[in-house]
Amino acid sequence: MERWALVSGLQGDLDLYEQIQKDLKRQRGIANLFVLGDLIGPQRNCNALLDRLWQPKPADLAPECIYGWWEEQLLAESGYRGDRKADSLRQQQGDDGVNQLLAAVDSSHLNWLASLQFGFIELDCALIHGSSADVGDQLTENTSPLILLDRLTRLDVNRLFTARSQRQFRLELTGGELQSHVKDHAGESDHQQTVPKRSVIGIGGHQYYTVYDPATDRIEFLSAGESSKQPARRVGFGFG
Repeated sequence: MERWALVSGLQGDLDLYEQIQKDLKRQRGIANLFVLGDLIGPQRNCNALLDRLWQPKPADLAPECIYGWWEEQLLAESGYRGDRKADSLRQQQGDDGVNQLLAAVDSSHLNWLASLQFGFIELDCALIHGSSADVGDQLTENTSPLILLDRLTRLDVNRLFTARSQRQFRLELTGGELQSHVKDHAGESDHQQTVPKRSVIGIGGHQYYTVYDPATDRIEFLSAGESSKQPARRVGFGFG
């Protein structure tokens, strides 16, 4: 089976995107390029990158994009999310931050950005910017195992690839049983829930990206322009 490349946090950086494309062409077996949100950002003009993602060059590995936190803020402020505005961005950076984001993206790109999906389900994997709970949900290697399990079970997948934290990690929930004791008006009862082996993978962001082989479950953490590969170190949590 062919491998996937997972990228996020480009934030309008066309030079970085071109470097990642060069990297992927030198690797064997990369069949899919998933860009997990934050295509845009307020730091630079994003239009050239958006043009390239929307209309790839013939030699490009065609990107499959979803929206991220920055797209959500832009679309909300631009009237694509009903009455909601870019409240999270405004709270963090004020009106200046919102205005910088609006200036970084031409309005001609808004309909395409609004057409992007929240995430992809591929095989038994969910590919999402944040998590199944929210696009802004930041999962890290320090997130509670119970929260990770919740985010996985919401989509009924065994692997969740996330980008919001921009960190590279692999956490494994090693399976077992969750036991609970319930007491209500009907009396008391004990419950057991079997937990299969599942993983949450942080793919990194900006120059840091991930390559995944679904056939072998092998993950490599990479950095744009560097040839060295770092296999993902597994950190496990047990239940039961």
